[in-house]
Amino acid sequence: MGSYDTIVIGGGPGGYVAAIKASQLGQKTAVVERVHLGGICLNWGCIPTKSLIRNAEIAHILQHEGKTFGFSFNNLKFDYSVAQKRSRQVSGRLVKGIGFLMKKNKIDVIDGTAKLKGATEVQVGDEVHTTKNIIIATGARARLIPGLEINGKTLLTYHQALEQTEVPKSMVVIGAGAIGMEFSYVFSSYGAEVTVVELLPRVLPLEDEEVSAEMEKQFNRAKIKTLTNTKVEKIDDHGDSVTVTVSKDGKQSEIKAQMALISIGVRPNTEDLGLDAVGVKLDQRGFIEIGDKMETNVPGIYAIGDVTGKLALAHVASAQGIIAAEAIAGHETRPLKYVNMPRCTYTHPEVASVGLTEAQAKEQGYAVKTGKFAFQVNGKALGMNETAGFVKIVAEEKYNEVLGVHMIGPGVTELLAGPTGMIGLETTLDELAGTVHPHPTLSEVIMEAAHVALGEPIHI
Repeated sequence: MGSYDTIVIGGGPGGYVAAIKASQLGQKTAVVERVHLGGICLNWGCIPTKSLIRNAEIAHILQHEGKTFGFSFNNLKFDYSVAQKRSRQVSGRLVKGIGFLMKKNKIDVIDGTAKLKGATEVQVGDEVHTTKNIIIATGARARLIPGLEINGKTLLTYHQALEQTEVPKSMVVIGAGAIGMEFSYVFSSYGAEVTVVELLPRVLPLEDEEVSAEMEKQFNRAKIKTLTNTKVEKIDDHGDSVTVTVSKDGKQSEIKAQMALISIGVRPNTEDLGLDAVGVKLDQRGFIEIGDKMETNVPGIYAIGDVTGKLALAHVASAQGIIAAEAIAGHETRPLKYVNMPRCTYTHPEVASVGLTEAQAKEQGYAVKTGKFAFQVNGKALGMNETAGFVKIVAEEKYNEVLGVHMIGPGVTELLAGPTGMIGLETTLDELAGTVHPHPTLSEVIMEAAHVALGEPIHI
C-alpha cells in the first residue's frame, strides 16, 4: 500500500505525460497500468501504424514510380511479415523508453487494474493506495457493430489488423475516418483489393469538403474503391471470408472479401472503474465530463485523453495531461481550444488540418475568404514527383484573421505545426503571406495560399 499526491490511472500518452509533469512539479506520483506503458498509441496505434505506412510508401514507389526515377526490377518481391515485425520492434523500443522515463522521474509504476474505492483511494489487486488527487487516463477502445464478434481472422479492429503477418487478397474497411483510411492505404499498397464503406456523404468526414473530395479522387486513382452514403446492413462471416451487405439509395448489394476491418470510432474505457460509487459524471455517450482544467465534478479527480471524448488524439491527451498536473500543483493553466488542435491522417497523400473548415466558419457567422494553392506548381513537390493535393486557408474578411488551414499532399503532417502555432496567435493572412518561407520547400505552398486569399497570387 502506497501513499501519493497524485495517482494516474492509465499509462498512455496522456497518462505518462501527466505523471512526468506532476513529478516535475513536486508531486509524489504513481501510474497504474494494466497492460503496457505507452497505451494504445505506442503499442497498437499511432506508432506501429506509422511504421507500416513507411513500408507502404516504399512499396508504392518501387511498384509505381520506378520508370520516373530511372530504376527497374526483374523480380520485385514484398514480404509483409518483415514490415509487421519491424512495426512491433519500433513500438517495443519506444515502450522501453517510457519505462526509463518513469524511473528517471521517480514515478512508481503499479501493474494491474485500478478501481476507485473513494475520491482518495485506488485499489489495484489486493492493495489500496491512498492519494490526494487522481487523474483518470484509461483511454478508449474500438466501437463495434452490435452482435458482431471480432475473431482476428476475418473480422478485425485496428488491434487485430496490426497483428496480421500476411496481406489479405481482399478487404472491406467499414469507416472512412483516419484509422480506416490509413489501413486501407497500407494493405492496398501491398496488393490487397480494398473497398472502403462510409455511412456519411464523404470520406474523412471531419475534414474540409474539398480535402475529402481530393482524398476520394486519389484513393480511387490508386484503385481503392470508396462507397460513401452507404450503410452496412449486415456482415456474414463464413470462416474464411465475409460477405458485407450494404445499401445506398434504397438499393442493396453485397461485397465479398477475405476480411472486414471495423473502424467506426471509439468508446470509452469507463467500466468497472468505480466511477458510479464516487459520483463522477458521464455524458450521454459514456465519456467523462471535464472542465477547462480537466477537472471532473468530484474534487480531486481529473480525467484526460480519449476517455473524455474531446478529441481522440495522442497529442491532445498529452496536452490535457500537462494541464491536469499543473492544475493539481496550483499552477496557472491555459485552456485548450479543441478546434485548434492539429489533426493528421497518414495516407498517400497525407492530410493535415487545424482550425475551422470553410463550412464551420460560415456556420459560425463569419464572412469568409479562402485561398487555395496546388502542390503541382511547387518546385520541391515536382522534384519529389509528389504533386497531388493543395493547401487551403480559411480566413475571415474583416481582419484577415486565419481561421483554418487544410492540407492534402506530400509531407503535410510535418508542415502543420507552423500554422497551428500561428492560429493560436491569431495570425492574419498578411502576416502569414509576409513570413519568408525557405525555397525550395513544400512549406511555400502555405505562403502561396495566403497570397491567393489576399487576392494577390504570385505564382498562379
